[in-house]
Amino acid sequence: MNGGDEGAESAAQASPPQPLEWKFSQVFGERTAGEEVQEVDIISAIEFDKTGDHLATGDRGGRVVLFERTDTKDHGGSRRDLERMDYSTSRHPEFRYKTEFQSHEPEFDYLKSLEIEEKINKIRWCQTANGALFLLSTNDKTIKFWKVQEKKVKKIADMNVDPSKAVGNGNVASSSNNVSPKPYLANGGSPSKEFSFPPGGIPSLRLPTV
Repeated sequence: MNGGDEGAESAAQASPPQPLEWKFSQVFGERTAGEEVQEVDIISAIEFDKTGDHLATGDRGGRVVLFERTDTKDHGGSRRDLERMDYSTSRHPEFRYKTEFQSHEPEFDYLKSLEIEEKINKIRWCQTANGALFLLSTNDKTIKFWKVQEKKVKKIADMNVDPSKAVGNGNVASSSNNVSPKPYLANGGSPSKEFSFPPGGIPSLRLPTV
């Protein structure tokens, strides 16, 4: 019986493993027909956070793009909580574009006469706090710490103010006194109606003689 067991074990080890089947659930940045891929758009780093709800990618152009998972709002709870409850998902996770920013720029080290490219080598997520996301990004020289936070911005869609009735801080009211500036001459004098020439004009003026 030992010989039979050894033969079955060797046969199991000899059989090749079945290949994994990969399928696309989402595609971001898909090329159109005839479009050429630029070198700066090639992804050089990718990292999920601990919850699996956020994805960060870095490219050779020094940009960091963040994606946010959207299907977690349907069932509630984080991935870790769902694993503890043995929750089975019925569909693939879905992500949406969140934001992007320029992390690094090309530099030149004059001391070493070395050009430092902006390519993102590594991205590392940090602990979240107060609803903000924190992550590190680095190229060949500099490590940068980023804070990403959503803020509500209010915009004035329409403002209808009557200037004649506007009173208070921030409003401009028209003045009842119209003051026009007086023109000044180059010598510092000011032409005024109070000064009058003699009836004969300038030629009739006589200078005193000594």
